[in-house]
Amino acid sequence: MDPRRLLTFRSVAHEASFSNAARALALSQPSVSQQVAALEKELGARLLDRRPGGLTLTRAGAVLLEHADAIAERLDLAGAQLADIAAAERSTLAIGAFPTALAALVPAALERLADVARVVVEEGTSDALVGRVRSGAVHLALSFQDAALPRREPEGLERVDLVREGFLVALAPGHPLAGRKAVHMSELAGELWTAPAADGIVVRACRAAGFEPRLSSITREQLAIRALVERGLAVTLVPALLAGAFRDLPLLPLKGPAPERDDYILLPPGGRHPLVGEAVAALTAAAEQLRLSAASA
Repeated sequence: MDPRRLLTFRSVAHEASFSNAARALALSQPSVSQQVAALEKELGARLLDRRPGGLTLTRAGAVLLEHADAIAERLDLAGAQLADIAAAERSTLAIGAFPTALAALVPAALERLADVARVVVEEGTSDALVGRVRSGAVHLALSFQDAALPRREPEGLERVDLVREGFLVALAPGHPLAGRKAVHMSELAGELWTAPAADGIVVRACRAAGFEPRLSSITREQLAIRALVERGLAVTLVPALLAGAFRDLPLLPLKGPAPERDDYILLPPGGRHPLVGEAVAALTAAAEQLRLSAASA
């Protein structure tokens, strides 16, 4: 199968137009049409239905497009990795991370990397970071998942587990439960809640305790979450490694079944930035240091 024809077909499929694909590829429309026709002849299958209303994929075309997208993604990654190899060993290292990791885990790791590399950090959700690692936009990413869910291992990427962390209940200083040593989730059923997502770990923990949380806000911004809790406008669950950012507020352990999450690193396949190994070591050491600090608090 001619890879040039395959990538040309991919452009036509995504653009749903021969003329638009020709402009995107800087080719003539007849050339694009000929390449797709040659690919169909090569495969012995029609890939596109050409109708007055536009182009649609046949069943064979839909299957081939999925493979073409994967090949294009790997070519992008190869280009990014080869550019990294050609760069100086002290070149910029790009790390992606979910928001709470940026507040605790990443700064602790960056201290260890300060004399080794210039690091640029990019915030993103766990789902979005998978694509960023695959494309080579970031050299590695910090992600997490609810420990109660099936293990998540994105296809084609390597997962390196860092730490499993629990959660603490964050309350306002004057909250009636603030003087307790620990609380059950069910005792918080009547509270207003703030959470990073409407269907994430915090909400699932509430549902597991037998109630639907009354969400007063949905935000990933830690300063906003802290302000809402401090003013008695909401309660929330704080990851153990982030406890230092809430140290002036009552943080109570949970009695009984409690949520946990697994924090991990995602690495791309193939050749990697020369400083990825040192970054993984720094993140691992930082996670262990924060875990020990949280355990002794």
